[in-house]
Amino acid sequence: MNRYKELAEKYKQLGRLYTEELANHLDLQYRYDELMAEYDNSRSQRQEIERLHENTRRLKHDMKNHIMVIASHLNSGEIDEAKEYLSVVLDNLNRVYSYIQTGNSVLNYLINSKLEYAQQNGIPFKAEIENLPFAKMGSVDFSAVLGNMLDNAIEASLKASEKYLYVSVCRKRGYDTMTVKNKIDCSVLSDNPDLATTKEEKDKHGVGTGQIKTITEKYGGMVDIYEDAGMFCVSVMIPAD
Repeated sequence: MNRYKELAEKYKQLGRLYTEELANHLDLQYRYDELMAEYDNSRSQRQEIERLHENTRRLKHDMKNHIMVIASHLNSGEIDEAKEYLSVVLDNLNRVYSYIQTGNSVLNYLINSKLEYAQQNGIPFKAEIENLPFAKMGSVDFSAVLGNMLDNAIEASLKASEKYLYVSVCRKRGYDTMTVKNKIDCSVLSDNPDLATTKEEKDKHGVGTGQIKTITEKYGGMVDIYEDAGMFCVSVMIPAD
């Protein structure tokens, strides 16, 4: 009997040690993933800035040539030709993506990579971005939440007859808030209030919604999914303090 008690006690001790080691391992793995995500985002951001700088240099060089061509048309009295040429130049300039700088490397990468993709695919957008640290959230979780929100909205926009995307990152009433809206042809929530996804479904709003909610609740936050003025809206609120 004494031997049984001794073994039982050792079993309990080993169980506690195992639980502690497992918790330490998971914590270490999470911190490692955080560090790798920050490293990847910083590297991607640096490459993106270098690419944009190169595009700016090329644009500056091209503009000199464009101005010379327009001046030549004007000097020759070819007003209509100058106007037509200028119209083409302006159209091309409107397609050039303007880099959004927030001061948050992870936010920079997500916002710019996703919105540039949207612009390249003919989706007009408006972005109102504040420089918020989202200090409570780890980089991996932050990327998963905002990345899913943007991916879902862009995917849905590609299928909509009227394309428009709105992104807001701001602080409201003590919450760091991310809001993403996109135009829809018909109500998504009326047909699919739980945003359940199936292989046959073409709409992508349900993809990642469960993950968004799980991560948000982990930080004591809230998710609001609604429709307003023909737009599908997802708002995530994380306590700032």
